Amino acid sequence: MSAHVARSAKPLRLSQILFSQGFGTRRLCEGLIYNGLVRVAGELVEDPDAEFLPTGLVFEVDGKTWPFYDKALVMLHKPAGYECSQKPKHHPSVMSLLPPQLRERGVQPIGRLDEDTTGLLLLTDDGTLIHQLTSPKHHVPKIYEARCKHALTPAMVQQLLDGVELHEPEAKFSRPGEITQALAAEAVDETLLRLTLSEGKYHQVKRMVAAVGNRVEALHRPQFGALALPADLPVGEWRWVASPAEVWGQ
Repeated sequence: MSAHVARSAKPLRLSQILFSQGFGTRRLCEGLIYNGLVRVAGELVEDPDAEFLPTGLVFEVDGKTWPFYDKALVMLHKPAGYECSQKPKHHPSVMSLLPPQLRERGVQPIGRLDEDTTGLLLLTDDGTLIHQLTSPKHHVPKIYEARCKHALTPAMVQQLLDGVELHEPEAKFSRPGEITQALAAEAVDETLLRLTLSEGKYHQVKRMVAAVGNRVEALHRPQFGALALPADLPVGEWRWVASPAEVWGQ
């Protein structure tokens, strides 16, 4: 069974359901119910001890619809100017773009995008899923679109496919002489490069492009695994991912 779906088929108290979904302390959750702010299947429920099966449950809190997920998995259309950190140093955190319920649950980015990189960012409170999707052993492909400063040449694209040596002063992030290659690379137009990578090294796309004598001017990630950024998801907005199977293409 997917960790994204409720593991227990047993009914849970409504206050317990709200607590598990990040609506605050148990006392706060009881208060939401007592104050008539919670509906289940469209019906007002004012008893915190009322029991419901969590699997597939959809409820409303203060007029907003919430689906029950044992583990949260969401996608965010990350804008530029945000850090993928809960303790940002120079820019706001991407966490500030999420509702407090998800922050209360402790969702974390699955991998990171640089502050100036835009595109698809996944976040979850499932530690096992984070490991599965970031571990080099699983080779989960990520697609990036890099707008380069100089015109791309067939030789540059071939170098990226063959493998390039990363030269950067941040020695703690890579071994000297480390060779990295793209799973796929193509010049979409004169300066737009589409790269598919399965690793997640520090500033990897920028360093690879620099290694072939070019420079990334803007970077966007439209796809993580089999999951593509929806065209109708505005920049800075988030959306539930129904199941991790979507990332695996299942």
